Amino acid sequence: MDTATATQAALWVVLLLVALALAFDFMNGFHDAANSIATVVSTGVLRPGQAVVFAAFFNFVAIFVFHLSVAATVGKGIVLPQVVDTHVVFGALVGAITWNLVTWYYGIPSSSSHALIGGIVGAVIAKAGTSALIMSGIGKTVLFILLSPALGFTLGSLMMVLVSRLFRRAPPRKVDRWSRRLQLVSASAYSLGHGGNDAQKTIGIIWLLLIATGYTAAGAASPPAWVIVSCYVAIALGTLFGGWRIVRTMGQKITKLKPVGGFCAESGGAITLFLATSLGIPVSTTHTITGAIVGVGSTRRASAVRWGVAGSIVWAWILTIPASALVAAAAYWLSMLLY
Repeated sequence: MDTATATQAALWVVLLLVALALAFDFMNGFHDAANSIATVVSTGVLRPGQAVVFAAFFNFVAIFVFHLSVAATVGKGIVLPQVVDTHVVFGALVGAITWNLVTWYYGIPSSSSHALIGGIVGAVIAKAGTSALIMSGIGKTVLFILLSPALGFTLGSLMMVLVSRLFRRAPPRKVDRWSRRLQLVSASAYSLGHGGNDAQKTIGIIWLLLIATGYTAAGAASPPAWVIVSCYVAIALGTLFGGWRIVRTMGQKITKLKPVGGFCAESGGAITLFLATSLGIPVSTTHTITGAIVGVGSTRRASAVRWGVAGSIVWAWILTIPASALVAAAAYWLSMLLY
C-alpha cells in the first residue's frame, strides 16, 4: 500500500470512528431522555411529544451556557493521550454502546457517562496496562458516582421540605397550579445541565481521537468547532426520539410524583449538574435525577419509595464501569485482529 492510499485509509478510519462517536452521543440522548422528561411527563405537566421537544431544545442551548471543562477532562484527564489510537477509541465506543443497548432493552436507567469512561479505561488497559491511566481524573469520576446521587437526594429532599413548609397553608389546588408552572423552569434547567455535561463527554472522546491521529494539536485549547456543534446536535436529536422504556421506570416505578415533587427533584438534580459541569467532572445525569426522585419520595414516608426498583438500579450503576470495560477490552483486541 503506497503512502497516499495508507493516508486515505487512515482518514476513513477516523471518519468512521467520529460517526460511531456521534452514534453513541445520539444513543446517550435517547437513553437518557428519561432523565430530562420523566418527571415532567409523569406529573402530567407536558405530554410526551411536547416534553421531548422541550428537552431537546435545552440540550442544544447548553452549547452557549457551559465551558468545555468536562470535555477537557475526558479528552486529557482520564488516560494518557499519547497511548490512545484508533483501536482504543473503537474499543471504548463499542463497550459503551453495548452496555447502553443492554440497559435500554431492560429499561434500566444506567449511566451512559460511566459506560464511556469504563470503555476508555478498559481499552487502554488492554493496550498499555494501568500505568496509562490518570488516577486523579478517574478518582474524581468514581467519587461522583457516590456524590451525584447523594447530592441529588439531599437537594431534592431539602427542596421538598422547604416548599412544603412555605406552602403548608396554601390550598392544594393553588400549590399544584404553581408547581406546574415552576416545573417548566426546573425541567429546562435540568435539560440544560444534561446537555452541558453529557454532550461534552462525546466531544472529549472525539477530541482525544483527533489528537491521537494528528488532526488536532495536543496543546490545542479546545477541539474544532464542528466537533462541538455536531455533538450537541446529536444528543439533542437522541433526546427528541426518547427512550420510553426508561421513562416509565424513572417517572412512576421508583415513586409516584406530583408536580411539586417533580419541581423539587428537577431543581435538586439541576443544581448538582451545574456544579459538576463547572468543576469539569463527568457525572451521571441518571444517578443524579434518580437520587433526587428518591429524596423527594422519602420525605413523604420511606414506603413511598419502591426500594426494590431502586436497588436494581444501584446494581446497574455498580456494574456499568467494569462491564463496559470488559467489552471494550474485547473490542480492542478484535480491532487489532481485523485492522
